[in-house]
Amino acid sequence: MRIGTLTFRASYSEAFHPPTLPDLTPAGTEIFIPAGGPLGIPDPTGQTPEGTAVRVLLTGNPLLKPEVAYEWSYGAVYSPKWIRGLSLSADFWHIDLRSLAALSDGNFIVDHEDLFPGYVIRDPTTGAITDLINPNLNLARVVVEGLDYEAIYILDSAIFGRGDFGRFTITLNGTYLSRFELQVTPDSHRFGLSGSSALLPPLAGSLPHTRAFASAFWDGPAHTWLAGFDLGATVHYTGQYQDNNVFLATSAGGPGIRKVREWTTLDLIASYTFNLRAPLAQQEVAGYAKDGGKNVKMPDGKEKNAMAISTADYGARGWRAWLNGTTITLGMQNVFDSDPPFLAGGFGNGYDPSLANVKGRFCYLQLTKKF
Repeated sequence: MRIGTLTFRASYSEAFHPPTLPDLTPAGTEIFIPAGGPLGIPDPTGQTPEGTAVRVLLTGNPLLKPEVAYEWSYGAVYSPKWIRGLSLSADFWHIDLRSLAALSDGNFIVDHEDLFPGYVIRDPTTGAITDLINPNLNLARVVVEGLDYEAIYILDSAIFGRGDFGRFTITLNGTYLSRFELQVTPDSHRFGLSGSSALLPPLAGSLPHTRAFASAFWDGPAHTWLAGFDLGATVHYTGQYQDNNVFLATSAGGPGIRKVREWTTLDLIASYTFNLRAPLAQQEVAGYAKDGGKNVKMPDGKEKNAMAISTADYGARGWRAWLNGTTITLGMQNVFDSDPPFLAGGFGNGYDPSLANVKGRFCYLQLTKKF
């Protein structure tokens, strides 16, 4: 007894990412950070009074090395026999990113002052830190794991034998982020960030556990004027995640530890593609008589009359040529005009631009022509 088709798959890959020109240039930016405190630069020697303004130069590094990554995944695809058109798949993946280039928080350089000669500049009299050069360094490491899942069901209405009413395609696609561990420096422990907002170098964004979308599309029945129609709706979902609670817990007068709510939006789309059949005009074929035949000598010496077969593609002319292959699309994004969820640790934006946007409901009309 056949239960369907089950396919297993696995992959392993390695990659590298060379540093960019801004990462390599010694030019940088000047900022001032207080010494000591939960958000400042502590001096392990105790020679810098707490609250002293330390001049920090954020620069590139000509000695940066490429970032490297090691990735493996395994999964399966199952198509059951008793439900025609259904396909289920799931893939578990693991990514190990090493030697990530990023700016440290400055503490690593101060704590390892002997490894970075000339980066920590002290007052020759008091020994207090006056300047700190903080370049990009290949320090960080990230380990990420998750599960990708997808279910696709394609229903051809013609299989019921009561006429062709088009084809329906229903899709569910999502990702579950189970692990995201960051190691900022080689001598520090890795800590988990999955399900939270991560605004730490080299990261800039939030990491919710769940992100998914579900869609339903209808294609018009073939060989009719409805064949060019394509109607669809897509629901996007981003799950809850923790706010930037490390920052909020240490900020005076802040909202304290909080969660960022989920965000769900609906998109609609409708399009029509003109596929006009070109008229087949009778054309004379070079080398053939007007009656459509030609005498061909066979290997046995006899002659045989062969009929002309023309494979020329005679395209549409006039307005049909311009209309053929044209697609008109009308769509609406974020139908219910849902605002992005509030992120208290967003540092001015009030939301995470890597997961959401503030443009609200958006309508568009698109015209595409294929030649």
